[in-house]
Amino acid sequence: MQNYVDAKMRILQNQTNDDSFIYWYDDPIIQKELKKYDIKSVQLPFSELKKNGVIGYIEQGQYKIEVPTPFNMEQEELSLTGRHNIYNSLAAGIASDVAGIKKEVIRKSLSDFPGVEHRLEKVTMVAGVQYINDSKATNVDACWYALESMRTPVILIIGGTDKGNDYNSIKDLVKEKCVGLVYLGADNTKLHNFFDGMGIPVRDTHSMKDCVEACYDMAKPGDTVLLSPCCASFDLFKNMEDRGDQFKELVRNL
Repeated sequence: MQNYVDAKMRILQNQTNDDSFIYWYDDPIIQKELKKYDIKSVQLPFSELKKNGVIGYIEQGQYKIEVPTPFNMEQEELSLTGRHNIYNSLAAGIASDVAGIKKEVIRKSLSDFPGVEHRLEKVTMVAGVQYINDSKATNVDACWYALESMRTPVILIIGGTDKGNDYNSIKDLVKEKCVGLVYLGADNTKLHNFFDGMGIPVRDTHSMKDCVEACYDMAKPGDTVLLSPCCASFDLFKNMEDRGDQFKELVRNL
C-alpha cells in the first residue's frame, strides 16, 4: 500500500509555485502524506461539506468553489448522483476553474455529463417513476453507493449469480430507502432467506420481462426503480451489459 501511495504522491514531484494540487481533504492517508513533502504548488482541497481549509464543498444544497474564480450551482443540477460523485464533480470543477474554463461551460458540463453506461444511468421516467440502470453494480459495495445516493423511495432489483455476498452492509440502507424488492435470478433462495423478514414487499422473478413488469406494478409516482443487482449476470444474461440493455429496452417500451 505504501508503495502505491508513494507512486501517487509523485504528482507533487515537479510542481512549482505556478501549479495547483487538487485533493480530497478528508482522506486520512493524504493528510498523513502531506506532512512528508515540501509542497510548492497551490493547494486546493475539497470536501463534501464546508470546513476550514477547503475551497470546494457542498453548502445548503449549493455546489461551491471559492478560488481561483468563485463558482456555485444547485447541487440538484449535478448530473452524477451519489457522495462519491460529489467528490468527482468537485475535483473536475476545480480543475476546470483553474484552467480558466468559463463558468457557463463548467455549469453545463456538470449538469449534462452522461456518466458511464450501466452505472447509475438514468433511463427514463414512466408514470412519474424514475428508472435507473446500475447493472454494473455486480458487488454489494457498488449497490451500497447506489442506495446511499437515492433521495426518493426505491424499488430495488437485486439478484443474479451470487459470489458469496454478505448483504449485511446494505441491510440498513435497504430498510431506510426501499419500499419494494424485486429478485431477479435463476435461484433467489439466498435473497429470500436474507431480505424477506424485513417487512418490505417482495416479488420473485426469473426474467427481465417479468422483473420490469413487477416493478411497474409496485412503483408509485415519485418512486425510483433501481437495477443494482449486487451479483454477476451470467445466470440469465450474457454479461452485465446485456442485463442493462434488456432493462433499458423493456423500460422504454412500458
